[in-house]
Amino acid sequence: MNNFWIRSGRALVACLLREWRGVIAGPFRALGERGPLGISLALFATVAVIGLHAYQQTPTGESVLRVVSEVRADQPLALSLLRTPVSVFVPAQDLAVWGGLPRLFLAFALAELAFGRIRTLAVAYAATLAGTLGARVMIAIGPGPLGLPADAAHAVDTGASAAIVGLFAFSAVTLRAPLLFLAAVVPTVLGSIAEPNLAGREHLVAVAVAMLLAVLLKVSRCQWPLTESAGVDQEVGHDCSRRTEPGGRVGHRGDPRR
Repeated sequence: MNNFWIRSGRALVACLLREWRGVIAGPFRALGERGPLGISLALFATVAVIGLHAYQQTPTGESVLRVVSEVRADQPLALSLLRTPVSVFVPAQDLAVWGGLPRLFLAFALAELAFGRIRTLAVAYAATLAGTLGARVMIAIGPGPLGLPADAAHAVDTGASAAIVGLFAFSAVTLRAPLLFLAAVVPTVLGSIAEPNLAGREHLVAVAVAMLLAVLLKVSRCQWPLTESAGVDQEVGHDCSRRTEPGGRVGHRGDPRR
């Protein structure tokens, strides 16, 4: 019994250290090396949400943003796809924008420092788009455990919530950070299950797609390398540039002896 608790304690400490390196130490080191440019996407997203929220409060801004960013399931699909990129940065009018800004910044900043801008944008857009398309499918299914009522098609679907929870889920799975998942993803999932409305269902779809992308990226990491994530890859033990040669020697991709 004592050995069990000792092994469990060691495993817990190792898990916490790995999460510290992947979620805190690695990104902060990357921020120190790159400076503000390392979180330029996170800064842009935050400023864009603040600016568009302020613009939305004016009569002209409300009309313009309705035309360029309002996404609904009763629209033609092509129109929704065209408006989706802008809709991410237009907060929903029935939600307090300032309360969600810290989560927005942290989600984008962590992903950008750990995986680079390309992957961050790809995951954020994939999570948002998956939620939008998933909502159409669920509305087509109709009321029920897997569907939504027809009137959900008239609900305006804007905001970065799907992108935020998707980025947190992707980061937690890729960095093997269970505490991050527990703190940033599980509450959203539980809230979505408790209140299965349009936004809640989209959040569940976004989390599922982000986790799937994380698993696929882990499998194909060596075939899709990006230099921005190399440091964190090494910190969390995912560095595919290292390989073990016969006899236990560690080689690298650039090793001419490969």
